[in-house]
Amino acid sequence: MTHNKNALVVVNGDDIHHDLLTASLVYQQLGIEAGLVTRRGMGMNRFVDARPETADADTYLLYTSGGLFPTAQQQALSDAVRAGKGLVGIHGANILGWEGDGLDPADRPMFELLGNRYLSHGPGHHEGRHTIEIVGEHPITEGIADFELFDEYYEFELADDDVQVLARRHRADGAEIPVMYGREAGAGRVVYLALGHDLRSWGEPPVRELVRRALLWTAGAL
Repeated sequence: MTHNKNALVVVNGDDIHHDLLTASLVYQQLGIEAGLVTRRGMGMNRFVDARPETADADTYLLYTSGGLFPTAQQQALSDAVRAGKGLVGIHGANILGWEGDGLDPADRPMFELLGNRYLSHGPGHHEGRHTIEIVGEHPITEGIADFELFDEYYEFELADDDVQVLARRHRADGAEIPVMYGREAGAGRVVYLALGHDLRSWGEPPVRELVRRALLWTAGAL
C-alpha cells in the first residue's frame, strides 16, 4: 500500500564499526517497501532552516554512530517532532556525549527527544545470538512472534518512564533489557530500536518488519 507520506533516512558518524552507506540503502528500501516516499541523506546539519528534502519528511530514520550533531540542530529536530513529525532511532542513534559520569549538556535535546542514551554493551561478549521477546500490544508489534537473531548488545539509560517497551531480551544473569520502545513527544511519535548493528540483523524478516512498521507509525500512517 502506498501512503501519501515521506520518510528521510539520515546517516551520520565517523567510526569504523558501522557501515553507514549500506545501512542507508537498507533502511531506504524498507521505507519504500512500507509504501513511503523515502529519501536518504548524510549529516545532521539539516534541521535548522531545513531544505525541502528535510522539511517535507513526515518521519526521520536515524542510523548514526557519533559525528557532529550541534545542540541547535538537535533542538530544531526536537521542535519538528514535537510539532507532529516522527523519529525512528536505530541502534547507535542513542550514542551521545559524556561529561564526567553524566550526559554532555550539549546533547540534552536529543536525549530528551529520543528518550535514552547508550551506556555500554553490558557484561560479557558485546554481541551474540539471542532471543527477542515481543511484549505488550501495539500496532508496530501486532502479530509478530518472538524471534532469534545475531546482533550487538546495547544497554542504555532512559530519559524518563514515558515509554512503551515493545520488545526486550533477557541477559545471561536474567535481567530484562529493552530493545525497542515507542513514545510520544508532543504531537509527534518516536521509536527507538536497539537492534540493527549490521547485515546479520538487517536481513532478519522480523527486524525488517519492525522497522517498516515503526516508520509507518511515526509517520502517522499506522
